[in-house]
Amino acid sequence: MSKKIVILLHGVGSNGADLQGLGDFWEAAMPDVIFVSPDAPHRCDMGSGYQWFSVNGVTEQNRASRIADARASFDATLQKILNDHQITAADQLILVGFSQGSIMSLDALVRNALPLVGVVAFSGRLASPEPFHPAAGVAALLVHGQSDPVIPWTESRHAQQVLEGLGVEVNAVFEPGVPHTISAEGVTLAADFIRQRFSL
Repeated sequence: MSKKIVILLHGVGSNGADLQGLGDFWEAAMPDVIFVSPDAPHRCDMGSGYQWFSVNGVTEQNRASRIADARASFDATLQKILNDHQITAADQLILVGFSQGSIMSLDALVRNALPLVGVVAFSGRLASPEPFHPAAGVAALLVHGQSDPVIPWTESRHAQQVLEGLGVEVNAVFEPGVPHTISAEGVTLAADFIRQRFSL
């Protein structure tokens, strides 16, 4: 029987413990699924916590290159988790990201970096450098508050359009009045997505 694992990826300036409670909440309802919430590999250079890449001086022009530069340490962080849990290509993996964690999750999807069956991206954007070559059959859930002052919700709408153009099955939910956060409705939507992708 294949293993099922969900890796939760936090935003810049946060840490793995920030999303571990969400993983624990879902695990209570899905005890056969492994939930892991690691720290990003780099100390945040603009305060406390950790980061997948620096946002100090980030612009529309240099964001893609920062994502590309972050891939080696991102892949190493996730590969260690997969190795620790003896996850193979026969098993199933979902990434759940928030903010910068969503950026890296969507990057993994479009470059087919991991044996993904799905990605949940809360309050994220698709800012990866091309080319894009997602795996066949992968799906994405994009959830974004329409009152987000950090990453505009239209970034997730743009990601939806690009991903659908690549043949990815996308469900996008834009939440009126919700800021840069994971809402209770988002938690429920993500749980349903995880169950569906894992056939639970």
